[in-house]
Amino acid sequence: MEAKELDFNGFKMNGFFALFLHLIVLSAVIVFGFVAGVDSEFFSVPLMLLSMVLCVLWLVMYAGYMQLEPNEARAMVFFGKYKGTFKETGFFWVNPFLDKKKLSLRARNLDVEPIKVNDKIGNPILIGLVLVWKLKDTYKAMFEIDSQTMAASASGGQGNSNQVNIGNAVAGRMNAFENFVKIQSDAALRQVAGQYAYDDNEADAEELTLRSGGEEINEQLEQKLNERLAMAGMEVVEARINYLAYAPEIAAVMLRRQQASAIITAREKIVEGAVSMVKMALHKLSEEEVVELDEDKKAAMVSNLLVVLCADEAAQPVVNAGTLNH
Repeated sequence: MEAKELDFNGFKMNGFFALFLHLIVLSAVIVFGFVAGVDSEFFSVPLMLLSMVLCVLWLVMYAGYMQLEPNEARAMVFFGKYKGTFKETGFFWVNPFLDKKKLSLRARNLDVEPIKVNDKIGNPILIGLVLVWKLKDTYKAMFEIDSQTMAASASGGQGNSNQVNIGNAVAGRMNAFENFVKIQSDAALRQVAGQYAYDDNEADAEELTLRSGGEEINEQLEQKLNERLAMAGMEVVEARINYLAYAPEIAAVMLRRQQASAIITAREKIVEGAVSMVKMALHKLSEEEVVELDEDKKAAMVSNLLVVLCADEAAQPVVNAGTLNH
């Protein structure tokens, strides 16, 4: 059976009521200790022992307090055995011998720096993404990956108080999770980018590309990330490609290629329009009987009109003052 997150069903007490009991124990320690110190009769020894026991109890009770804010959780571990995850917000007192590992369930952003990958055609490109992720299964996050060792090394030696140590442990633990997400996001990004060409200049016009894919590419990236992070109890809320460009070594060449493609497309439109205009001119001249042209003069006229209409610069016409039959 697959291990998964469980709700904590162990003993818990309202923290303020426990604090009231804590004060009663402290008062009993003081009273019994004072009575045992001033009374020399036989029962002073039992009172002293009872005072010492209550003093130890008073000290042990300190470890049972905990408080949780919204979207926080505690993984409860009793001498190495997982007892469940505590998610109820408020101030509580639980078994002091439970190890209460604090986790954040809040959404976190991760901006992955652009990495160099090869697209489907083999061109090197730079691609980056931004994603939103959060913990979904605290058991897998804590015990399926080695996050605790990384967290301990990240936060070791910082702070002296218990509260500071807890804060450092949580920060180190979440940083370890974020590092895991970053590495897996790099792998997923390489996998998705390698399945598609950069743009449709390098592939079939109907084929999905990284530039034109949009939401479909983002959805595939999110799916791949969730597949990789499921083992760590993490969930990707949203993933989007936020940077896409050719690698520097081929960027200039690809820019010239795009410019050439744009020029060819523009030329096709110009020639198509010019041919249409020449056809219309010949038709109008013939229909309205402005002038009669033989085939040679039609060919010369077509050539001249195409030169004028398709030239990059304004043509300089030469006026023929003679007759058409000359």
